[in-house]
Amino acid sequence: MQKSKRKGLSYAKYGYIFCIPFVVAFLLFMLYPLAYTTMLGFTDYSGFYAFETGDFSFLSNPFENFSNLIFDNQLFITSIGNTIKIWVINFIPQITLALLLTAWLTNRRNKIKGQGMFKVLFYMPNIITAGSIAILFYTLFMFPIGPINHLLINLGLRTEAYNFTSNPLSSQLIIAFIQFWMWYGYTMLILIAGVLGLNPEMYEVSEIDGANGIQQFFYITLPNLRTIILYTLVTSTVGGLSMFDIPALFNQGRPDNSTYTVAFFIYQQAFGNNRFMFNRAAAASMIVFVIIAILSIAMFYLLRDKDAAILRKQEKALRRATAKLHGGDNQ
Repeated sequence: MQKSKRKGLSYAKYGYIFCIPFVVAFLLFMLYPLAYTTMLGFTDYSGFYAFETGDFSFLSNPFENFSNLIFDNQLFITSIGNTIKIWVINFIPQITLALLLTAWLTNRRNKIKGQGMFKVLFYMPNIITAGSIAILFYTLFMFPIGPINHLLINLGLRTEAYNFTSNPLSSQLIIAFIQFWMWYGYTMLILIAGVLGLNPEMYEVSEIDGANGIQQFFYITLPNLRTIILYTLVTSTVGGLSMFDIPALFNQGRPDNSTYTVAFFIYQQAFGNNRFMFNRAAAASMIVFVIIAILSIAMFYLLRDKDAAILRKQEKALRRATAKLHGGDNQ
């Protein structure tokens, strides 16, 4: 009897029990806020009175908030342009340096000593909080007595201090550099993990055939890292378009709204200067979501495995031809 009971004992319920905290947290803190935010985008929920009472109603034209943002709000369009520009400026050198460091640290011929130390040093900027980094760089580029200005003057590169934070381009470049400096180490570790997961026999065979390190990187490593690179692109796009803390704390959108990112715009609409424009902030959030979705789909399409796609099409055509042939035979 005891043996039969043991055989019939199921442990599946314990797995469901352990999943309950995650499911509850997801429903309360992710799914509900997402659904509520989506709903607010189609309402007139704005102003201090609405914030105090919670009263709102659905608009007669449900897309009024979206059309106002896209066609009538120049600051929103500017913030999207700033966000994409800063993201592109920081991501191109970020992925380039991460790939170079990955190739250097995973090269079988180099046999670099102290790889763990290098990985920790490269990843360390990602551990520091964004607020601390923003304040640090604002202090470094402070005008007129900041350390950077002091260094440039002592080296004879400038005769007087330069106000970096008052120039739109220099402010954008500083924020892009901060983002690059914070995230290149993280991207490098993701790529290294992808390389370590590849079959080492491919590299051994290529070495026997006389391939050097550069050829191995371009003809073996990069093609097999397509999925990892796609993951990096998508996550970087999501992070780049939701960039908030560094621009907000470094220069608060100044000068001339050149560092005014879309996430900072959403925050200002909802909470900045007691605006309480929750409907407009929710609509802007959904527009950003659509932009991220479109860019992600485009990345999936561009980085797809073309050979696998052609093979799938050929298999579908073969199945259709076989089905037609069998259908003709049955008739």
